[in-house]
Amino acid sequence: MNYAVVLCRVATIAATGLLLAQPAFADERKDEAFRIIDRNADTVAQIGDAVYAYAELGMQEVKSTQLLKDTLEAAGFSVEMGGAGMPTNLWAKWGSGKPVIAISTEIDALPEGSQTPGSIARKPVVPGAPGHMEGHNTHAGVATAAAFAVKTIMERDKLPGTLIISFGPAEEQLISRPFLVRAGYFKDVDAAFILHIGDNLSTGYGLQNYAAISAKFTFHGKTAHGANNPWDGRDAVDAVELMDIGFDKLREHMRPTYRAHRTITMGGIQPNIIADLGQIWWYVRDANAPAAKENFDRLVNVGKGAAMMTGTTMDPPEFVASAWPQLGNKVLSEQIRKNMEMVGLPTWSAEEVAFAKELQKANNKPEVGLATALPTVTARPQGTASNDNGDVTWVVPTGMMNFPSSVPGIGYHAWPAAITPTSTMAHKGMVTGAKVLAASLLDAVTTPALLQNARKEFTEATKESPYFTLLPAEAKPPVDMNKATMDQFAPALSKTYLSVSPRFK
Repeated sequence: MNYAVVLCRVATIAATGLLLAQPAFADERKDEAFRIIDRNADTVAQIGDAVYAYAELGMQEVKSTQLLKDTLEAAGFSVEMGGAGMPTNLWAKWGSGKPVIAISTEIDALPEGSQTPGSIARKPVVPGAPGHMEGHNTHAGVATAAAFAVKTIMERDKLPGTLIISFGPAEEQLISRPFLVRAGYFKDVDAAFILHIGDNLSTGYGLQNYAAISAKFTFHGKTAHGANNPWDGRDAVDAVELMDIGFDKLREHMRPTYRAHRTITMGGIQPNIIADLGQIWWYVRDANAPAAKENFDRLVNVGKGAAMMTGTTMDPPEFVASAWPQLGNKVLSEQIRKNMEMVGLPTWSAEEVAFAKELQKANNKPEVGLATALPTVTARPQGTASNDNGDVTWVVPTGMMNFPSSVPGIGYHAWPAAITPTSTMAHKGMVTGAKVLAASLLDAVTTPALLQNARKEFTEATKESPYFTLLPAEAKPPVDMNKATMDQFAPALSKTYLSVSPRFK
């Protein structure tokens, strides 16, 4: 074969924007990784579908992590459970020495997201139960398949290095990664890759989202009869309301980048009983971690003032969660993008496209079907949501990638997003995502200059804002979070569990 002609052709195609229509031109190792993933496509789907059926909320991913532990151990990985004080934290490892490359992702479901797969009409599998309406179940198949393929190549070619897969609990509550970072789990990692479901193959760099701190504020008062002797009471719910009002008055004097939102979690028993207990749960956010911490400190002072005004007392804030904004590494992002161009998007069937359009129509979204071209390469604008993987990105150079397993326009955290995470469309996107991730892992394992350049960029990007933990020193993971909900719904959900033991070959 005349490789000069081939390279010229590839360059011409790339210049005309038609590269995705041509066969991938990859080195032999990547080609072999793709073959391994293709022959395990059923296993990839099986893993994702099983995790979907478990529908486990954050900190309660018991069956999901047990399935993954069994699968990964059978594939030759060592698996540690319970790290950093979290029983469902899964840390899998294979290999030895440098470089150390980590995959970081999550598998938790969302409250009240139960939905029958493939049903466009609202039809919960179990009414009121949790469900995967952000498609985190798909992450399980993508991460494990990519790691297995790369492990197989490294064994064959006797390549040095260590692969790590981190399934952190409770991403939806921003829980696990700050604790993992504080415990030192990422201190020896040379590069990390964060994956997440999307509606296209995409990557990004720079600040991706917001820093956040979440805490509950509890006030104590004194009960009294609301009609007979209210003057003897001290209303804890009044303190909750005044804290809310006080922060509203502060909003005018805060940076335009801030965000703050709350819900009252203890609001009294009945109107004629002066409440001796009140609680309000806050999230405060900003474009960077120091600003979010400043906002939180001001919120604490408002709470203290509310207690003084009502003659109540306020407990020290009950820390729930925190997160730094995700910092995407441009060097790694550009390499991920090259691999996305190499792999290309899946070939969707006419039925898959038609179903996507039907779902879009039912949700009043543009009927565009499924992604057929990669998005333009640009730095993403900083979003205002948060992800606890952000802490990882401030201690390790991190590449980010999304894979196409959801329908464009169907937003997450709403039940329509739970319709498709076990569909053939989702399965194809998972296989595609696993290939891109495997290719990127191979680049990191075999290209020292890539890691050196990524580290150089990381050092420059973080020098003016070095990482510090937002966790209070006494903070511990809330291991019982969501336990009561899962205890309530697991018996009914168990009737739909899949009887599978996924194995890679």
